[in-house]
Amino acid sequence: MVRKIIEIKEAGDSSGGLVEVVATGVPAGLGEPVFKKLDGELGRMMSIGAVKAVEIGEGLRVKDITGYECNDQMTADGKKNVIFKSNHAGGITGGLTTGQTIVARLAVKPTPTISKDQETIDKVDRTASVLKAVTRRDPTLVARIWPVAEAFTAMILVDHLIMHKGYQAMWQQ
Repeated sequence: MVRKIIEIKEAGDSSGGLVEVVATGVPAGLGEPVFKKLDGELGRMMSIGAVKAVEIGEGLRVKDITGYECNDQMTADGKKNVIFKSNHAGGITGGLTTGQTIVARLAVKPTPTISKDQETIDKVDRTASVLKAVTRRDPTLVARIWPVAEAFTAMILVDHLIMHKGYQAMWQQ
């Protein structure tokens, strides 16, 4: 991967990529079924610069598989514990965590400032022009977005954990 990025940079271009965030040990029941669905909250990572898509679990692949293939079927382990046979939903079903690993992937667009000449418009006289970028640029933004996505995910999960604890406290009174 690093070699490919260097090749693209040497050609005067940039590359996009995929950032995967995985959260383990998240308890079941975080989130909301309608207004604060956890997968919708994680979708807010679209606000991170250069992120063009966010998918949870199988994401876009679900359009190509059947319900039987997509459903995360459950079984019991003999001790009344629920065991999922798969994790196509990425740890979130109906807006709530299942207790499984949460998997979110972000599609990151290539750095727009590149060394190759690009067609543009002169903003003063609105005529066709050529943009010749002369600034420093990253060959890819993926390495910069990865820690931001991890922190973003952590903040959302902590926020939902605090709400969950508050809801539980209300029921105990």
